[in-house]
Amino acid sequence: MTVHTNIAPVSGEVIEVALNRLKKSPRNARITPHKSADVETLAASIAAKGLLQPLVVEPQLGEDGAATGSYFVTIGEGRRLAHKLLAKRKAIKASHPVRCIVDVVNDAHEISLDENVTRFAMHPADQFEAFQQVARDKGWSAEEIAARFGVTAVLVRQRLRLASVSPKLMDLYREDEMSLEQLMAFTLTDDHARQEEVWSRLSWNSEPYYIKRLLTEGRVASRDKRAVFIGAEAYEAAGGVIERDLFSEGSEGWFADPALLDQLAQAKLEEAAVAVWAEGWKWANACIDYPSAHGLRRLYPKERPWSAEEAQAYSDACDAYNALAAEWEQADDVPAEVEADLSVRQDAVEAMDRARYGYEPEDVSRSGVFVVLGHDGTIRYERGFVLPEDEPPTDPTGGESSEGEPQDAPEAKQPGKPALSERLVADLTAHRTAALRHALGEEPEVALLALTHAVVLASFYFGHDLGSCLEVRIGSEALGAHAPGLAESIAGQALEARHAAFAARLPDDPREVWQALDGWSREDRLAILAHGAALSLNAVQTSIRRSRAHDHADALGTRLGLDMTSYWRPTVDSYLGRITKALVLDAVREARSPADASRIEMLKKPDMAAQAEALLAGTGWLPPPLRGPSDLGAEA
Repeated sequence: MTVHTNIAPVSGEVIEVALNRLKKSPRNARITPHKSADVETLAASIAAKGLLQPLVVEPQLGEDGAATGSYFVTIGEGRRLAHKLLAKRKAIKASHPVRCIVDVVNDAHEISLDENVTRFAMHPADQFEAFQQVARDKGWSAEEIAARFGVTAVLVRQRLRLASVSPKLMDLYREDEMSLEQLMAFTLTDDHARQEEVWSRLSWNSEPYYIKRLLTEGRVASRDKRAVFIGAEAYEAAGGVIERDLFSEGSEGWFADPALLDQLAQAKLEEAAVAVWAEGWKWANACIDYPSAHGLRRLYPKERPWSAEEAQAYSDACDAYNALAAEWEQADDVPAEVEADLSVRQDAVEAMDRARYGYEPEDVSRSGVFVVLGHDGTIRYERGFVLPEDEPPTDPTGGESSEGEPQDAPEAKQPGKPALSERLVADLTAHRTAALRHALGEEPEVALLALTHAVVLASFYFGHDLGSCLEVRIGSEALGAHAPGLAESIAGQALEARHAAFAARLPDDPREVWQALDGWSREDRLAILAHGAALSLNAVQTSIRRSRAHDHADALGTRLGLDMTSYWRPTVDSYLGRITKALVLDAVREARSPADASRIEMLKKPDMAAQAEALLAGTGWLPPPLRGPSDLGAEA
C-alpha cells in the first residue's frame, strides 16, 4: 500500500491518505447531505471494525495541473464524514490514514451516481436473522450490538424479535406473501405454533390489528385494572409472562396468564380486607369486580355535633388557610414552601370535615365492607352494607324493632265488643281515604312533604312496607350492569357523594323519617325529592323498546340544558377503541375535517384510535347516542 505523495498516483492504486487531506468532491452526484443518524451508524461501524470498504478518490490538481497532495472523495463521502466525526470526538487523529483507491479513468460524477443507484440491500429477513446469529454466537446484548452497528438498542431488540417469528412465516415474508406489518404483528408471542395457527385462521381480514387481536385472545391488556393494580414487576416476579409489542409506541403489552393475575389481585385485595375488617366491621368481602348489592340495605356515616372546642379549632384552621391564600392570591410566582404550607393547611381542614361524619358503633358491628378493585386500578372501600340475616328483628307489621324493646302489637278485639266485618272496615276507610285525598290536594306543601317522604323511603331504605300511604312506585336501574366502571365516572361519583350527604342526615329507622322531613326546610325537602326522583330516571337504550320514555329523556335533557361534554369525552377506552376504523374516520371527519381523517386513514387501528383521541379532544364531539335534540349533528 502506497502512502500518498504530491506525485499523482496511478489509477487503481490503493493508497493511504491522511484524513485532513480528503475533501468532498464537487462532482459527487449526491447533493442532499447525509443524515446525521447515517453518519453515526458509519462511525460506530468504523470504530468497531475499521474501514471495511475503501474510499474512491481522485487527486486534487492545482491551477498549474500539478497534484496538491489532497484528494476529492468520489465514492465514500459518508465514510469520510464518519472519520471526521471520530476525529472530532478524539477517537482518531486529524491525520489518521484512510485507505483509498485512486480512479482517474472513469468520470467522477458517473461513478458517484452508479455507486448510489446500483446497490441492492439484503432482504430484511436476512438482516433480522443475521442480528440474531450475532447475538447468539457472540453473546452480545442489544446494547453491545447497537454500539457496534451505530443503531439504537430498541431497533436491535425489534430486529431480534422479528427473527424469532416462526420460520414458516418468515419464508412467507421472503416470498412476499406476507407484509412487514403483518410479520411485526406476529412478534407479540414467541410461540411458533400459536403464530402459525393464527395465520391459518385468517381469511379476508388479515390486517395487522386483527392478527394482534387473535394473538391476544385470552390475554389481559396492560391498561386493565388488574394489571395496573398488581404491576408488571410483581406479576413477572410471580412467574407471569408479558407479551410486549415492541413496534407500537406506548404499548406495555399483554399479561399472558389471566388466572395468575386474578390470583394476585384477589390476594392483595384480601390483605386490604383484613386491614379494614380490623376497624370493627362484621365482615369485609374482597371482590375484583363490584358485586351485586341488590337487596342489601346500606348504612351511611352520620354527622355528629361538634363540641365548642372542635368548632373553634375548625374555624381557626379555616381562617389560617384563608389568610395565607389571600396573602399570595395576586402573586405571579408562589414559593414552593408556601405551596406546601397551603397544602398542609387544606389537608387539615378537610380532615376535620371528614371527622364530623362517622358510623355509629352498632352500625359498624352489624354491617360490612366490600373491598373492590376500581376501574383505575385502585382499591375502593364500600362500607355499611347490611346482610338480610343481620337486619334487626321486625314486628308482624313489618316495622323494625330492637331486641328487648316492646313491639307494636296488632290491633286486638276489645273484650265484650263485636268486631267489625272486613268489608265494612274497607268501606269506612275508603271514605277516609277519599277525604284524605281531598284534604291533601288542598295543601300543596303537605302534599310535597308526603311525596318527598314516599320517595325518600324508596330511595334510602330497604323493605317492602316502609310506611307511606302514597302508592308511589320508585325504581332505580343498576347502570353499572350496562357500563362497567360507571361508579368511578364524574356523574357516578357526584351521585354517590350527594346520596351519602343526604343519608347522613336521615334517621336509621324509616318510621322516624316523616317527623325528620317535617323539620327540614322547604329547600332541603325539594333537594332530596329531586335526588330521589333523579335516581329513578332510566334513559338506557336496550333491545326493549321504550320510545316514549326516550323522547321524554330528550325533552328533559333540553329542559335541564344537559351538556354531556362535561361528563364524557371520546377516548380509546370509552369509544374509539371499541368501534370500526370506518366509524373512527367518520367521527374525525365530522368533528374536524375530511383532511384530518385522510391523514390517519392508513394507520393501524390502535394508532388510528390514539390519533383520533387527540384530534377529537376539545371539539365537543359526541356519538349519536349521547346527543340531545339541540346538539350539533343530532340528526346523524
